[in-house]
Amino acid sequence: MPSAEIIAIGTELLLGEIQDTNTRDLALFLRAHGIDLYRTTIVGDNAQRIADVIRDALTRANIVITSGGLGPTVDDPTREAVALAINEPVEFQPALWQQIQARFDRFGRKATDNNRRQAFIPHGAIPVENMVGTAPAFIVETNGVIIISLPGVPRELQYILENEISGYLNKRYDLRSIIHARVLHTAGIGESQVDELIGEFETSTNPTVGLLAHPGQTDIRITAKAETREEVEKMLDDMSQIIFAKVGEYIYGVDAETLESVILKQLETHSWKMVVIDSGLEGQLSRRFLELHSPRVEAKNLPETHTEEEVLAAAIEMKKRFSAEVALSIIARSAERHRVNASMTFDSPEVHLHQTRSYGGSPLLSSQWAANTALDFIRRNMK
Repeated sequence: MPSAEIIAIGTELLLGEIQDTNTRDLALFLRAHGIDLYRTTIVGDNAQRIADVIRDALTRANIVITSGGLGPTVDDPTREAVALAINEPVEFQPALWQQIQARFDRFGRKATDNNRRQAFIPHGAIPVENMVGTAPAFIVETNGVIIISLPGVPRELQYILENEISGYLNKRYDLRSIIHARVLHTAGIGESQVDELIGEFETSTNPTVGLLAHPGQTDIRITAKAETREEVEKMLDDMSQIIFAKVGEYIYGVDAETLESVILKQLETHSWKMVVIDSGLEGQLSRRFLELHSPRVEAKNLPETHTEEEVLAAAIEMKKRFSAEVALSIIARSAERHRVNASMTFDSPEVHLHQTRSYGGSPLLSSQWAANTALDFIRRNMK
């Protein structure tokens, strides 16, 4: 099975002026085709540095994919960089120039002299027509490995991937494997604790198991490779069952499930309504419930000038007015040594609880932590 590396090209990416979304799209494309991706790189618009990165990648990978740097301007050096990397000159392709001119004609514009630069590709490269833009892509086959250079405009890159590169790779490598991933979401347990429970499986090679920590939440990612979807799903199911047995009630959802969507299902099961009031969380908790657009939930954010007693009183009053069975109030405030304390009160027909939790991580993440902590507090006490 071939392996790949991705090289995103653009000084604007290095400077943080724009976000690199192409690498994510390429990674998902490779995963869907069962191609292992081991490394990604960002490099600026310098032909020699790009060539060095390409040469380095070719020592490890069967497929090197570049994105960006195929425009008509002087600071679009990918064509020259690839030529440098394989010790070949760039050469003019009349057919490409005709395609570029035809594309401009359809746009009601005239191709300029600098657009002509886009018709030059490395000697021996396979041109790939760009049906949705003006920058042609190309493929270089050299010494048993390939370089695929794609435009940096996301919609153009995506179109060429699906309509040109997918078929090329399938034919060249007789691709049969597929890679799928499943994410198990946990709350109320830290990354190190999850690692203690399932660390033995994190060394597995297929499926692989990895952890990703968020404030108040830890994700367990399971990735499997096989020749059929049925085989992949069975591998994911088998490992999921093992992890569920180890981690248990800390797991609240899978893939697209969120804490708030799980809570909404709980409310629907009980035929209950709920009110939520937060203060000091930048509205993160109330906003997540409001975005559900559910008639079962009423949520409100109060300014930080309110005391804990005032927030609780507002929740009680709102619960009566909304005729709700469940109420949650939370107030988060800074404490000593850069800690944040979150005081939560939960009331339902089954239980009345008050709890205070503390967070000592980055202040920038404290609101997200408090929101996830409150959501898990609701989930656990409304079964």
